[in-house]
This record gives sequence, structure tokens and C-alpha cells, in this order.
Amino acid sequence: MRQFSHLFYDYFKSLEFSDGTATYLNMLALLLVLLLIVFITDFIARKILLQAFSSFASKSKTQFDDLLVAHKTPRNIAHFVPLILTLKCLPIVFIDFPSFENAVELLLKLYCVVLVIWIIRSVLRTFESYFKTIPRLKDKPIDSYIQVLMLFLWAVGIALIFVMLTGIDIKTFFTTLGAASAVLLLIFKDTILGLVASIQVAINDTVRIGDWITMDKYEADGTVIEINLNTVQVQNFDMTITNIPTYTLISDAFKNWRGMNDSGGRRIKRALILKATSVAYLSDEKINDLKKIQLISDYLEHRQQDINAFNTNNEVDKSLLINGRNMTNLGVFRKYIQSYIENHSAINKDMTIMTRQLAPTPQGIPLEIYAFSSDKRWQNYEYIMSDIFDHTLAAVPYFDLELYELNAIQPNS
Repeated sequence: MRQFSHLFYDYFKSLEFSDGTATYLNMLALLLVLLLIVFITDFIARKILLQAFSSFASKSKTQFDDLLVAHKTPRNIAHFVPLILTLKCLPIVFIDFPSFENAVELLLKLYCVVLVIWIIRSVLRTFESYFKTIPRLKDKPIDSYIQVLMLFLWAVGIALIFVMLTGIDIKTFFTTLGAASAVLLLIFKDTILGLVASIQVAINDTVRIGDWITMDKYEADGTVIEINLNTVQVQNFDMTITNIPTYTLISDAFKNWRGMNDSGGRRIKRALILKATSVAYLSDEKINDLKKIQLISDYLEHRQQDINAFNTNNEVDKSLLINGRNMTNLGVFRKYIQSYIENHSAINKDMTIMTRQLAPTPQGIPLEIYAFSSDKRWQNYEYIMSDIFDHTLAAVPYFDLELYELNAIQPNS
């Protein structure tokens, strides 16, 4: 192909250009021809490779090859054809200008390094998308691993580019790099912390994509939508996005609601505060009135029989209610709430159901409902809880009890 080195030289000489000018013009003309050939070759190579990959992808059952095409891997590989062609043709174009040839060859080698990185990047992005199609890997922080590999890849690429530009021996370069490691650790502190955190989060299964987490320090309360090397993105329930540094997932406290989602219900834990002065023993007349409440009628019947039998056998003086055994309006109300919760259609009967009396406070006596709704969806959960407390609040007066209200008007004594 050397005979093409002075293809245009004679033509320019015929136009009465000097030897030096004709040589430069010959080089420029050959360069333009080469650029045209490179452009055409690149276009043809991309068309052929893309068509071949697309045809193969359409016939195969796996999605991996489809994702390769989607992430432009064949297109990037096709750029190697004109690159190799250009390297082969450089001695022809710059036969009279070896210094130009060396400079252009260096630029092409640098481009080759970047192109290799770009191809590997497209392959890694293909793996990232492919892994997300696998159900058991959907909630794994694949993005973090890909970013770690890309970070390492770019570090190697930049090192090679630096070595090519400076002409330094690669061993000398990495020896110098080792001496500067303290400075690099300081510069890439957040990245290194993020890398360590990503590995620990993945190994310990602390957080997955799709988890509902709450982190008060960053006002994050929502679903994890992405886990990267440096940040974790949380979509809050008001649709805002909070970015949390990845390393805070191992250094700060946060709440992960995955256990609730994986369980059979969502916890209801709320108390009614009753006035202590409204608690009283129940007379026989009041007990008979309360027997009209169907949920506790059988309980009251058996309980009253047991208490009367005990008091009779022990000859208890019942002229005062305080003597012997008695039922209180608070105890019966607690039993009613327990029965109501146990019979509620939206409560999971296989999980803890409890109505308990907490320690008295200056405001009154807290009576807490502890149960789990079968429906864990936020909107339905709030509806179920409101429905339960609508009923229990309305039931309080039937037991001659009173709810505590701040600044409530006290009845005249």
C-alpha cells in the first residue's frame, strides 16, 4: 500500500506548488480520504454488527442479548473496525511526517483505552439490567457493585492514559501511587466508606430495594428505590426524594419496616385515657343492664355466678360493694374491648391480641389496644384503626366511664 503514499503529490506538483507545499497538501488529501473511508467503514460495521446482534437476540430465549443491544454494546464494538483500519493506514498518510504519525498514533491509543472502558461499561450495565429481571435479585444493591467495578475500571484506564502520555514505566507509576495512598484515601473517603457500607448492607441484608425505612435524622420516611455506592434514594410518602449517604446505614440508627411487611399483619398500639375518678364497682342492677351487650353477656353471667358463689360461701357482707369479690366497670370494659377486637374481621387472629391497662398517669388510666391488622396497606390500616377506636370511644359511656380531656369543664360538686 506504500504506492498510495504520494497519490496526490504529482497532481499538486502539476499545479506548480513547491515540493514542501505539495507534500503537505498530499498529506491533507490522504487524511481526508482516510477520514471518509473511516466514516464509511464505521457506518457499515455498525449496521452489520447491529443487524447480526438484533437477529440473534430475536431468536434466542434469554433477555441478555436483547439488553446488550439496548445498551449499545454492538455499536461500541463496531468502532474497533475503523480504529484498526486507521492505525494500519497511518504510515501511509504520514510517511513524510513521522512526528505527526507518532502524535496521532498516541491519540488513537488513548481513544482505544477509552473505547475498551466504554464497551466494558455497556456490558456491566447489561448485567445490571439483566440481574434486575431475576426475581430473587431485584431487591439487591446491584448498582453498588457495578459502580465499584466501574470505579476500578476508570482508575486503571486513567493510570494507563497517564503512563502513555508521560512515558513513565507503569511499575514506577504504581509505586508512586502507593506512596500517595494517604492523600487518595482522604480524597476518596466518602467513596471508600460507601463501598464498605454497600458490602456490609448486602452481606447483612440490612436494606433492600423496596424496603420501607424511617430515618429521622434525614427526615426520610418511605420506600428505598435505589442503592448506589454513595447514596441511598428514599421516596417519601409525600413523593419527595431523600438522598441518604450509604455509610450512614451502618453508622446511624434507622427503622426498617420489612419485618412488618413480611409478617401477617401491621401493629395497632394505641390507648384510651380514662378518668380515674370514673372507675367504680358494678352493682347487680348495672351488671344486669350490661348483660344486654351481646359480646359480654355470657361472660357477665358466668362471672357473676362465680363471684356470688364465692361471696356466699365466705359469708361476705355485701352491704358495701367494696367487701368480697366484685366486678368493676373498667374491668368489664376491658373485657368488652378484648372481645370486640377478637371478633373484628380485619384483625389477624393468629397474632397477639391484647387489651391491657397501663400504669396510671397524671391524666388518667391508659387502656391500650395491642393487635395486628390483616391488611398492611397504609390507607386501609388507618381506616381499620380508626374504625376500631370510633367504636370503642362511643362505647365508653355505656360503662359509666369518662375519657380524659384537657381543660374539660368539671361538673359542679
